[in-house]
Amino acid sequence: MLTVVFSGLRDRWASFLGGFVALALGVGLLATMGLGLSATFHAPERSPQRFASSPVVVRGQDRLKLDVRRGPGTVPVEQRLDRPQPVDGGVLRELRARWTVTTSGGPDAVGVDAPAAEVRALVGDRARVLTGDARTQADPDPERDARALVGLNALLGTSGGVTAFVSVFVVASTFAFAVALRRREFGLLRTAGATPGQIRRLLLAEAAALGVLASAAGCALGALGAPLLARTLVDGGLAPAWFTIGGPSWPFHVAFWTGVTVALAGAVTASRRAGKVGPTAALREADVDADALPTGRAVLGAGLLLAGLGLLVWTCVTEPSELLKRKTYTTLPMLLITGVALLSPLLVRPVARLLRVRGAVGTLVRENSAAAVRRTAAVAAPVLVTVALAGTLFGSAASVTRAKEVEAREQTAAEYVVSGDDLRPVAAPAGAVLSATGATSVFVRDGDEAVVKYGARAVADPAAFAELARLPVTAGDLRDLDDRSIVVNEEFERHRVGETVEVWRADGSGPVRLRVAAVLALGTGDNGPYVTRANAPGAALDRIDARGGGAATVRALEASGGTAHARVAGDNRQARLGMALVLGIALVYTVIGLANTLLMATSVRGGELASLRLAGATRAQVLRVVTGEAVLAVAIGGLLGLVVTGVVLGALGAGLAALSAPVALVLPWPVVGAAAGVCAVVAAAASAVPAWRLTR
Repeated sequence: MLTVVFSGLRDRWASFLGGFVALALGVGLLATMGLGLSATFHAPERSPQRFASSPVVVRGQDRLKLDVRRGPGTVPVEQRLDRPQPVDGGVLRELRARWTVTTSGGPDAVGVDAPAAEVRALVGDRARVLTGDARTQADPDPERDARALVGLNALLGTSGGVTAFVSVFVVASTFAFAVALRRREFGLLRTAGATPGQIRRLLLAEAAALGVLASAAGCALGALGAPLLARTLVDGGLAPAWFTIGGPSWPFHVAFWTGVTVALAGAVTASRRAGKVGPTAALREADVDADALPTGRAVLGAGLLLAGLGLLVWTCVTEPSELLKRKTYTTLPMLLITGVALLSPLLVRPVARLLRVRGAVGTLVRENSAAAVRRTAAVAAPVLVTVALAGTLFGSAASVTRAKEVEAREQTAAEYVVSGDDLRPVAAPAGAVLSATGATSVFVRDGDEAVVKYGARAVADPAAFAELARLPVTAGDLRDLDDRSIVVNEEFERHRVGETVEVWRADGSGPVRLRVAAVLALGTGDNGPYVTRANAPGAALDRIDARGGGAATVRALEASGGTAHARVAGDNRQARLGMALVLGIALVYTVIGLANTLLMATSVRGGELASLRLAGATRAQVLRVVTGEAVLAVAIGGLLGLVVTGVVLGALGAGLAALSAPVALVLPWPVVGAAAGVCAVVAAAASAVPAWRLTR
């Protein structure tokens, strides 16, 4: 058996080359992404900066602790405060009376040169006592590395998931099509006495050998690519400067065995079909595609398609805000893509029949594409994946960004907007209205079992705010906002006008009971809540909206120290690069799949092409037929990808409408067109080269 397997691999290396390259590349990317993910799980310990010379740091309380109900009793939960509280004055006096105390950068923490146990005994629960590496919590923005790693983790995880998805798809398609081209070979083996089980074991053994060799090569590629990935992420600003990749071996184990599993899984279905080939039926058939869509594939495709549609509808109805998140519009379309790709043989023939082109070449292209359903579907499927990913990823991201931009423009009547950190308050010139706001947060109980932190806006002048704001108010009136009230959105558990909401402020003080003055639609996620500055201790101004006053207003805004601009939602650079990485992976696999499929398919059409020459067709006409079939298959795949994109964007539009947000859908024609164009060029070249050789 082993001799037959390796002999077959050697003799048919060209047909296995595409699968080998795709699998090796997939394993290499998985290993690289796995190494990157392992590096994001734990940031390296950084030495303290602010109190590097103090063995002990006493820090004001920086967490809100509340009891929530869990089961029969209650448990304490913590929420991090935006700004830590100052060190209690009494604690500070006691510390200074006994030891040397160092202050640096503000009243929220002090360094103490004393034994940690004695400091803890003195402080008790009035403040936090930090020692060792925990002293970094008193540094400016101690969570910045953790935030960067969270985003990087999501990027690498998404890229790894797409890599696994597309590699399984391409490898499975390659094996299935290769088996379809070897029906005569299997028929001869059956005639020579081979049993269906032997045919299946032969194919599985070939897949195992290919999987082991390709996975080993992929692990070597991963080891070489990991340092390059780390440098690229750091240079692109997606990772902290200290970020490096390397160390654990588990990503190589995961990638290797995933590659072997993918190879075997891709061959399982193909081997079952090969085992059903009868000795006489195989010898009698030329290129009959009557069984291009087996029952199992049809059931699986229909199930995935219905599951994808069902999840889209369910999410749109129950949690429409989830449709605006990158994780959702990256993962949900994969079910639709897989379902449509599995069912593509059903769609190839009717779509190809729609082609109405005059002349012999056009007729041959249409009829050959409609007759050779398996070949046409094998070419269309990877194009479908790429076009659908390009349309759904970039289209959803662009649509969400456009909706945020439109929403931002619609929510203010200001002529000027100035933003910046720690803006200086300015007086409104005669005839002008100035509304200054700043970022803060509020903590609210969600029932008895959770405490939710909401990002909020602190309003300096409620009257000016109400005059300039054009927020989507569903109930109440913004003019009723004062120091004893709050403007909430529909996400709050208590969101009826006149109800009382128990709130803890950004510094942990509270609770205070605030009356609901107005309720806002949820929108794209930036609507409310709003409180006055009396309920936002420590909030610094970061935005000033202004209207009227002419040149005097412009001069006043310039004195605030901010930057004037029209308020729009900025695009996320990390998200754009992440989507480009995901699309790049899909496009590389598509090119591999197209080239491999068309090289195999065209190479076995020598007799057919020779018949065309004997019938009077010129060499140029034969090449036009072959390349026309390839381009038509690409067009069919692109059309199916656009259908999937339309469904996903339609669900996103329905979700935006349900959130009372602007519906501004964007179909990224340049990206989709570029992806389809690359596929068409590769398909034409991969079919023309072997056809040129066969018609010499």
